[in-house]
Amino acid sequence: MTVAPLRIGNASGFYGDRFDAMREMLTGGPLDVLTGDYLAELTMLILGRDRLKNPSGGYARTFLGQLEECLGLAHERGVRIVANAGGLNPAGLADAVRQLADRLGIPVRVAHVEGDDLTAGHPRSLAAHAYLGGAGIAACLREGADIVVTGRVTDAALVTGPAVAHFGWAPDAYDRLAGAVVAGHVLECGTQATGGNYAFFTDHDPARLRHPGFPLAELHEDGTSVITKHDGTGGLVDIGTVTAQLLYETSGARYAGPDVTARLDSVRLTHEAPDRVRISGVRGEAPPPTLKVGLNRLGGYRNEVVFVLTGLDIEAKAALVRDQMEAALDAAKSRPAEVRWDLARTDHPDASTEETASALLRLVVRDPGQDAVGRTLSGAAIELALASYPGFHLIAPPGKGSPYGVFEDVYVPQGAVEHVAVLHDGRRVPVAPATDTLVLEPAPEPALPEPLPPGPTRRAPLGAVAGARSGDKGGNANVGVWVRSDDAWRWLVHQLTADRFQNLITESCHLKVVRHTLPNLRALNFVVEGILGEGVASQHRFDPQAKALGEWLRSRHLDIPEALL
Repeated sequence: MTVAPLRIGNASGFYGDRFDAMREMLTGGPLDVLTGDYLAELTMLILGRDRLKNPSGGYARTFLGQLEECLGLAHERGVRIVANAGGLNPAGLADAVRQLADRLGIPVRVAHVEGDDLTAGHPRSLAAHAYLGGAGIAACLREGADIVVTGRVTDAALVTGPAVAHFGWAPDAYDRLAGAVVAGHVLECGTQATGGNYAFFTDHDPARLRHPGFPLAELHEDGTSVITKHDGTGGLVDIGTVTAQLLYETSGARYAGPDVTARLDSVRLTHEAPDRVRISGVRGEAPPPTLKVGLNRLGGYRNEVVFVLTGLDIEAKAALVRDQMEAALDAAKSRPAEVRWDLARTDHPDASTEETASALLRLVVRDPGQDAVGRTLSGAAIELALASYPGFHLIAPPGKGSPYGVFEDVYVPQGAVEHVAVLHDGRRVPVAPATDTLVLEPAPEPALPEPLPPGPTRRAPLGAVAGARSGDKGGNANVGVWVRSDDAWRWLVHQLTADRFQNLITESCHLKVVRHTLPNLRALNFVVEGILGEGVASQHRFDPQAKALGEWLRSRHLDIPEALL
C-alpha cells in the first residue's frame, strides 16, 4: 500500500530566527510536521554559559514563547512539532512544555530525546555533545508524541526521524534515508532555501525577497522530495536557491551522518513548477562507525579597539599608533598573549565625506586572564588620545574584555553513546546504534567535461557567472560555487582550481584548500582548513563564521569568456 507523502516544514534556522515563523507555517497551508533548528556550535557555548548561571536552563527559551502562541494552532491542525531547542537540557524543556500545555489546557503528548550529553567525560569542556541521528525522534513519534524536543542531533535528523516514523523505513534503507537527509539539509537553515542570503538576489523583484517564507518538503516513500513553500508567501524556490543550500557547510561527495552517508554527487534537481524543485536520484551508503562530538570550552578573554585614520598618510598614521601601542603593551605588567593588527583601507582619495576618507585599524588581543586584555589595553589606548596621530579617535572606547569560546570536534564509537527516547508517558526506550557501518574514504573524483574552446575573454568578477555560499565547520570554512549553464560549468571546473582559489582568496594562500567536484549540481566545494582558528566563538577573523567568504570570492576578477557574460 502506498503511504501518503509527508509534508514537513521548517520554522527556525537558528536561535533568534523570526519569532512569527511558527505561526506563519501553521496558518499558511497544510503540514504534517513542523521542525525547528535552534542549535549551532556557537549556540551550544551560549547555552553552556546560561546553564552555569541557572542549572535548570540551557535550552532555547524562545521556543516556549512561540509555543505559547501556537500550541493550540498545532493541536487543532494535527501538526506535530519536532525541534532541537532542548539544547543542553532537553528534559528540562520537555517539562516546561508540559507545564505550558497544562496552563493553556491543551492536551498534548510531549517526549524528548537524550544521550547526547557527554560533558561528564570531558571535564575541561563547558559542553560536550554527540550529534545523534533521527532514530530517537522516530521512536517518540511512533509512540504517539505530539511534540518532540531534542538536544544535539544532526540538523537533518529533524527530518529523517519523522520520515522513518511515517514511512517505516528500515535502518538499511540507505537511498531513502539519504533522500531525507538531503531534504533535511535544504530545510535546516530556514529561508536560506527560499531566497535568503542568495547570490543572485538582484535577478528578482526586491519586494519578493523582502519577507521570504519558510521552506517545506513534500517527502515521498521512495526518498524523493519536492522543496517548496506555502502559497502566497514571499521569497522563491528554484534550482539556484536549493543548490546554494545544498552546498552550505558541506564538503565532499560523501555527506556522513549517524543515520546514513548521503552521496551529494548523486543528487539531481529538477524544476517542476514555480517554487517547486524536485530532488531525486539520491544514493546512500552505511553511516560511519563513529559519532561526531562537539566540545565547547572557554578559551580565555578577548578585547579589541578600532582606531579611525582619516585623510592623508594612512600608512604612516597606522605605523605610529601601532608602535605606540606595542611599546605600551610591552611595558605593561601583563602583556596579552596574542596581539593581532589589521588595517582595512576603507578610505578614498579626495572623499566627499569624512567617513569615506577614513580607514580602520583594528587591534584584537587575547589572553587567559581578563586583566591583560582589559585595563592593560584600555589604559594604553586612552592615554594616546592627545599624543598620537592627527585626527586620533576610536570607533568606541575599549571595554573590560569578554570571554571567548573554543570549539573542537572529536569522534566516539556509535555504541559509546546511550541514545534514549523518553516517551510522553515516561517510558525510556533505548535506541540501538547502527550495526552496519562504513569507514569513509573520499569519493573518487568524477571525470571532467571538455573545456570550452578558446575565444575572446573579458576581465570581470567571478560573480557575473557564478553563485556562491559559504559557512563554518569548526575551524574550517567551506565555499560552495555553482553556475547555471553547461557551458559555464565547462569553464568553471577547469579554471577555478584549488591553486586559483588561493590566489584569489589570499588569506588562504598558506592554508590547505581542498576542492570537491559535484557535476550534477554544476558545483565546486572548497574547504579551507584552519581559516577560522579555533571556531566561530574564538572570533579569529573579521568575518568569524565565513558567511561572506563566498561573496569576496565572487567579487574577484578573472578573464571570463565573453560568451558567458
